[in-house]
Amino acid sequence: MYHDKKLVLVFCLFFLILFAFAISYAIYIFPYVEKLKERKYSFKITVYDWNKKSHPFIVGPKNPYYVSWNNISSNVKWAVILSEDSKFYRHHGVDYEALKQAFKKNLEMGRYVRGGSTITQQLAKNLFLTREKTLIRKFKELIIAFIMEMRLTKTRILELYLNLAELGPMVYGVSHASHFYFGKGPSNLNPLESAMLSALLPGPKIYNPYKNLDKVEVKAKKILKNMFLAGIIDKDTYKSLKDSKLVLGMENKISVRKEIIDKETFQNYSTLLVPSN
Repeated sequence: MYHDKKLVLVFCLFFLILFAFAISYAIYIFPYVEKLKERKYSFKITVYDWNKKSHPFIVGPKNPYYVSWNNISSNVKWAVILSEDSKFYRHHGVDYEALKQAFKKNLEMGRYVRGGSTITQQLAKNLFLTREKTLIRKFKELIIAFIMEMRLTKTRILELYLNLAELGPMVYGVSHASHFYFGKGPSNLNPLESAMLSALLPGPKIYNPYKNLDKVEVKAKKILKNMFLAGIIDKDTYKSLKDSKLVLGMENKISVRKEIIDKETFQNYSTLLVPSN
């Protein structure tokens, strides 16, 4: 009986400390999230190249590649949602079922291999947190995600995410990526091009078109099919694109760039991230 009471006391103390930490951190981070409501607000964060070297990055209109919500094709928006967070418009920042499955997978593997993060959580991590895979970072991520969902619209959250998502070697945001891969802006991307960009998430180093274009194409075609099944594109559009070699048609461009990427110091890309005064 004594040991049971002691165990209950320890648990109560633990949750009390956890609650106090959550309140303190929420109070600390709240004003930073609140500023994100201002669409003209720009600020600097740190991003990393594929050699793990840090670079400054401007989030907001002062970044020359920043693109507003209305200038992003709906194909891109839905491809990313269906690929990364199909319940985006139904949850309040956290997908508990995805977290449950991630927790189960991590236990099976005996290490942290899956995060179960929503788009909101990914944005929280990318804007405010490090890449370390720890429980305390995950807890902070959840707190920020809850505050974001309370203070920002879904449109604003997705707009910020699409301007910050890593989509290539020092290629951040759908505007930079659409010019980098297709030579045009994100408002002009067709469903298959949009599916290809979303296929690079959550990390283009894993789905790297410079080394495994076939793998990227397979994932892109699955996303394209999901866009059709979800009613985002019609049957005729799906039929015309599902066997298209558009993605494979990038091979010539990629084979030329691959030699550059392999030797890349990322210096030329980093100059695009923070505009000179």
